[in-house]
Amino acid sequence: MANIAKIFASRTQSMLQAAARQPQVATRFSRSASTAGNWEFIKTDITGEKKNVGVITLNRPKALNALCNGLMKEISIALQQFSKDKNIAAIVLTGSEKAFAAGADIKEMLPNTYSQCIQGNFLNDWVEVARTQKPIIAAVNGYALGGGCELAMMCDIIYAGDKAKFGQPEIALGTIPGAGGTQRLTRVVGKSKAMEMCLTGNMISAQEAEKLGLASKVVPADQLLAEAIKLAEKIGTHSSLIVQLCKESVNTAYETTLQEGLKFERRTFHATFSTADRKEGMTAFAEKRPANFTNE
Repeated sequence: MANIAKIFASRTQSMLQAAARQPQVATRFSRSASTAGNWEFIKTDITGEKKNVGVITLNRPKALNALCNGLMKEISIALQQFSKDKNIAAIVLTGSEKAFAAGADIKEMLPNTYSQCIQGNFLNDWVEVARTQKPIIAAVNGYALGGGCELAMMCDIIYAGDKAKFGQPEIALGTIPGAGGTQRLTRVVGKSKAMEMCLTGNMISAQEAEKLGLASKVVPADQLLAEAIKLAEKIGTHSSLIVQLCKESVNTAYETTLQEGLKFERRTFHATFSTADRKEGMTAFAEKRPANFTNE
């Protein structure tokens, strides 16, 4: 860890060489990219016993799933499609066993200037992950560094493979995290640990990530995706309407003061009494039978 800057610089150079062999990012994307066969940088699937879990797999293996603009645009489109599909209850976002995502695409970022970043609203396509109403589970194997760690933190729940590594090594490249690394990480692990990670670039293990509250569960790498899908299926047994309201309430706690959060929670709780699913859930409990939610 003491030589993290050298290690990251070496890894970055290898990633740049690999990225150079990748097809150039398309400058325009159309809705025709929505079919599974037309994705360039990701794969999508619908799984689970009830076919109610959407899976997005990052698919730039030679570049360790470096997050280029094209990949993030495709994730955004896929999330919008899953969001509109009433049969999808939850979404799993994953990578490969070697890397969830080893960072943003440095080769692509290298020519950027300050004015280009401002006028092009650089990283704007990333916000769709945090904005999606349906729950997103990040299934993280291997490296989740820089933008990869930030992408995982945009999700609602992080499950980690036992060999996963998390880190914000941007400092070694002469820059800082730009997609939530200094903000979300601090809120989760606290100021001291976030400062240490961001100022040194040191990585932490999956086990330490779980201890710090960054990951909620660590499982063997070869069982990770199955466990994440199982979690998504469990979420899918509940009312999707109420799940989305609950997600919004938890996010409000994460983003506001305690008093504001308590007020929001109470009003949202009150609002559930206008739904058919709240009535069905309580009636089913009283009648000692499974609830039949209609998401209304």
